[in-house]
Amino acid sequence: MEMSLLIMTILLVVITLLPFVPSNHWLCRVWEFPRVQITCLAILSALGCMFGASGFLSLVLVVLNLAVAIYQIIWIVPYTPFVAKQVRTVNVFDSDCAIKIMNTNVLMTNHSADKLIALIKQNQPDIIVTLETDLWWQNALEVIHSDYPYRVSRPLDNLYGIHLYSKYVLEDVQVKDLVEQGVPSIHCYLKLKNQLKVKCHFLHPAPPSPTENTFSTPRDRELLLIARELKNTTEPTIVTGDLNDVAWSPTTRAFRKISGLQDPRIGRGMFNTFHAEYTFLRWPLDHIFHSQHFQLAKIQRLTSIDSDHFPLLSELVFVEKK
Repeated sequence: MEMSLLIMTILLVVITLLPFVPSNHWLCRVWEFPRVQITCLAILSALGCMFGASGFLSLVLVVLNLAVAIYQIIWIVPYTPFVAKQVRTVNVFDSDCAIKIMNTNVLMTNHSADKLIALIKQNQPDIIVTLETDLWWQNALEVIHSDYPYRVSRPLDNLYGIHLYSKYVLEDVQVKDLVEQGVPSIHCYLKLKNQLKVKCHFLHPAPPSPTENTFSTPRDRELLLIARELKNTTEPTIVTGDLNDVAWSPTTRAFRKISGLQDPRIGRGMFNTFHAEYTFLRWPLDHIFHSQHFQLAKIQRLTSIDSDHFPLLSELVFVEKK
């Protein structure tokens, strides 16, 4: 029993320390994702050490596990209701100033288009960005074209296809492979009903993983490239997509700091969108950030569409910059 607790504690300490290693290798960076899970395991391990180990060893193991838990909690606590909301909630607003956005990674091999279409009809988003959409998905979603006359399509069969469907006029549309060939993003202006123009960036950089990129460098470069582009902007701006990074990672924190954009999840919750099939292995990979011109009417994780991601629905209201 003591040996098992010792091994568990050492393992938790090691994976907590790995992100400190000055490397962008996925083996180091992946441990930024499951901070909630590591916290839970560390607390359980501390309890086990209190009753399953003896003497000085018990004290050392309890202290190490609690240190791990406290360190991990520091990273995730902004995404709980225990801190102040970064973005104010607005309940009464002019619909002409509102933007309802659905962000959904469909999982290319998933063919449950009917479930996504049902969610679209139920929630009536103004903007839909679909990720991992290939030609099959492009054809399957033709049924929504009449409601979304403004569209951008980049179907790909490499898991990085991207489509944009809009009820609002799109202007200055650009589809760019910012860092890696075959990993596109969409950049455009939306013209709202009140003629206000909003700059939008729809992103889906590749993740660091054994099956994708060995290093996180391309993902980090793309996020920080957009952040630096937005650093001195004064126009209403929205960035959304599957960033293949968690809300609390150093890269996403740097993105927010450099860009000056706000995260409506701070003070509200994590809104874990991945992995849809495994309850204990979930974290927030799908994001929405916006400039201070907006307040929040709604943010909601929607029901499963048989993808490995849940769709994320957000409604922002233009209220002028603070």
